[in-house]
Amino acid sequence: MDRTGLTYNTEKEQIVISEYGRCVQEMIKKLHEIEDREQRTEAAKYIISVMVQMNPSIKQSSDYEHKLWDHLYMISGYNLDVDSPFAPPIPVEQQSKPQHIGYQNNDIKYGHYGQYLIKMIEAASQEENDEVREALAYSLAGQMKRDYLEWNKSVVNDQVIIDDLKNLSGGRLIIADEAKLNSNGEQPGKGQPQAKQQQQQQGKKKKKKVPNLKANMNNPNNPAYKKRMQELGKL
Repeated sequence: MDRTGLTYNTEKEQIVISEYGRCVQEMIKKLHEIEDREQRTEAAKYIISVMVQMNPSIKQSSDYEHKLWDHLYMISGYNLDVDSPFAPPIPVEQQSKPQHIGYQNNDIKYGHYGQYLIKMIEAASQEENDEVREALAYSLAGQMKRDYLEWNKSVVNDQVIIDDLKNLSGGRLIIADEAKLNSNGEQPGKGQPQAKQQQQQQGKKKKKKVPNLKANMNNPNNPAYKKRMQELGKL
């Protein structure tokens, strides 16, 4: 096949900024062929207007003109001699890589509970008071149950939560086996007598008797009955 006069993009120079396309890049290269500085500057300004049309979203930035001139210098290879309204960018600053952000190497045994909950378990395990430590154990177990449900929506085994709490606390936070955990962190049996007492008090409340107005109106001893009869002229 005769390829005379045919060129492919894969054989051409790589596009520096793809948003402006190859045509703009070729136009910027032609600027180096203009010997007169004033004409070269006017041609650069015209190319800037074309770049705005090729990439209109850049106008959303407040300093878009400065960015356009920086892009012009970048595409030209930082060796363009024109009267720019902005200082030419420094190639070293443009090509320098950003500083690497290190990652935290925290080895969490149970990642689904999170780092903060594990720290709370470590702090609660240092409590010396047995009653307070037991209350903290149920409260933390309730939070662990909620966190567990974030990963397993269908079912959660309370015994798994109890065993994980025991392992994470080093055996300091212990909940009885086969205990039913509440997601709100309440201890079993706590607050039940008061609830029952309130239910009993509500049951003892007598219903208020609603007066039978119709029956009272037919009572001759009722003043309203007498007044009504007087109005009708029957008394």
